[in-house]
Amino acid sequence: MLIAVVSVALFKRIHLPPILAYLFAGVIAGPSGISLFAHPEEMHLLAEVGIVFLLFSLGLEFSLPKLLAMRSLVFGAGLLQMLTTTVLGSLVVFLVTEVSVSAAIVMGGMLALSSTAIVIKQVTEMGILNNVRTQFAISILLFQDMAVVPFLIVIPLLSGADSSSLAWALSLALVKGVVVVTLLMSVGKWLLPWVFREVARTRTDELFVLTTILVALLAGGLTYAFGLSMALGAFLAGMMLGESQYKYQLEADIRPFRDILMGLFFATVGMQLKISVLFEYWYWIILGVTLLMITKVALVRISASLFAISKVDAWSAGVKLCQVGEFSFVIAALANSHGVITATQSSVIVCIGVISMALTPYLIEKSLGIAQWLSPDKRVLQAQEQGVFEPEDISHHVLICGFGRVGQSVARMLDMEDVDYNVVDVDPIRVHESRSAGEPVIFGDATQKDILLNAGVLTAKLVLITFSEAEKAKLVIDAARQCRDDIDVMVRTYRDAELDELYKAGASQVVPELQEGSLMLISQVMHYAGIPMSRILKRVREERKGRYDHLHGFYPGETTEISYGTADKLEFMHAVVLGANAFAIGKTLVELDKLNNKVKIKSVRRDAVDWDPSEWKGVLESGDVIVVAGKPRRVERAERYLLEGD
Repeated sequence: MLIAVVSVALFKRIHLPPILAYLFAGVIAGPSGISLFAHPEEMHLLAEVGIVFLLFSLGLEFSLPKLLAMRSLVFGAGLLQMLTTTVLGSLVVFLVTEVSVSAAIVMGGMLALSSTAIVIKQVTEMGILNNVRTQFAISILLFQDMAVVPFLIVIPLLSGADSSSLAWALSLALVKGVVVVTLLMSVGKWLLPWVFREVARTRTDELFVLTTILVALLAGGLTYAFGLSMALGAFLAGMMLGESQYKYQLEADIRPFRDILMGLFFATVGMQLKISVLFEYWYWIILGVTLLMITKVALVRISASLFAISKVDAWSAGVKLCQVGEFSFVIAALANSHGVITATQSSVIVCIGVISMALTPYLIEKSLGIAQWLSPDKRVLQAQEQGVFEPEDISHHVLICGFGRVGQSVARMLDMEDVDYNVVDVDPIRVHESRSAGEPVIFGDATQKDILLNAGVLTAKLVLITFSEAEKAKLVIDAARQCRDDIDVMVRTYRDAELDELYKAGASQVVPELQEGSLMLISQVMHYAGIPMSRILKRVREERKGRYDHLHGFYPGETTEISYGTADKLEFMHAVVLGANAFAIGKTLVELDKLNNKVKIKSVRRDAVDWDPSEWKGVLESGDVIVVAGKPRRVERAERYLLEGD
């Protein structure tokens, strides 16, 4: 872990992906380095758990609606690119190395894959996720990610099997796969929603996370029991949960586990890399990297030509996808452990992958320039660039975090007043739809500083947080303050229960939707009642300044809890009638100072006259009514104190 932490920090400083840092840490800790483990091959169980969670995270991110929206590109261009690259790569490997046909096919498949993690991360940070060429590249990546699963099924069957037994094994695996998928999908449809609904009701984050991990491991264990890969079960579990309403919560909760296990897995892959192989075959590795990257760019370009993609977009997408992917390391480790390829061949593939991935961030940044150089048709470039939103082009704008109902309503009003705005939203379908309509929307998590910087937080007038999750809003406030300490941050919340917490977190203004809706209703009632507009506006300003003090508390009824949810979170009002033997008789409100620690005194009523607590100076008498407001349990304790003195 020490080596990994230092490596990630170092690689981050030189703008290289963390995956390379984990591989480097594995090399240092492995036999080629300081040899921390006498038998690194015994780490295979840890590596397999890493594969399970890597495929589980892939399943969570797998969006069926998005896949259907881009199905022609995914199953057309993606399939064509995967087939052509795999066939050509397998042929070259077979002719050059004279390995078996099965090994050549596996190695060709490794070379055909590209890095989803690096490409998505880089284009998101650059704010170019939703232009045409990036969407084309993502379509191919989606198919590549799906193609990983068949490889993981086939590889364990390739070791020591002739053609007839292999065909039988593949047929049997297909039948088992259909049975397992049907079983898992049935469980996912009928059982998992009930399980997670019950878990969610407990409002215990730890139980939610543990249940998620348990479901992934049980699904992996089920497929393993049928003789298939554990990773296949994890992938299906991720897909089932990815289609649920809890998807985004699952992604946020499990991300630390996923990142750690992915890092540990890549470290075990790095342990398999032999420095001696790098020095012994350096010329083949450099030649392989060069030919691979050029060939993949050309094959993507050819695939795109059959699907009406412009030359510039095709070349640009090809440059983005010319590296070896992280799932190639997964396949290499699995193939090596089953004896399909040798450790030397695996190390050569890993070396080629590491070098190509190291070049990827630079190539993605320059992909449009390279594409323009390869296809200098200015008209095509200009046509494709029209309507592409570049966040750095505007300033003095409103940065809207969240583009749901409230965010879209605010955006429409700002547009009517010719006020510029940028939007950050994490829903890919919503981003795709609104971006296609010309809205300046960036896909990304607003809690990340890099996303806010790409959205122009440094030059914005205001950051508006429109989603109602208070905890997530606090993370956005913190990220915005880290980018620019003097930025105004306005937060929309449903109720004002989190008002103080959000102000403490650094919000400039908090707007509770329920209270503001009540104020608008009250304003209309006062207007129709004949109260002058100046008095109405003054009253509204006073309520906002007093943080809606007069809108707090209500008298509970029989349906209160049913209508409003958990009663413990509400502020009730209760009238306490003082009898002849009440403890408070003969005392002033000042003498009842203990009462103020429990609840708020809203009014004192005597002889049908209501008195403000600040104006009440006398002593309490029998028959007086004290109206108090507070949480239900505190109201009960306050009543007991007034009547009994406890």
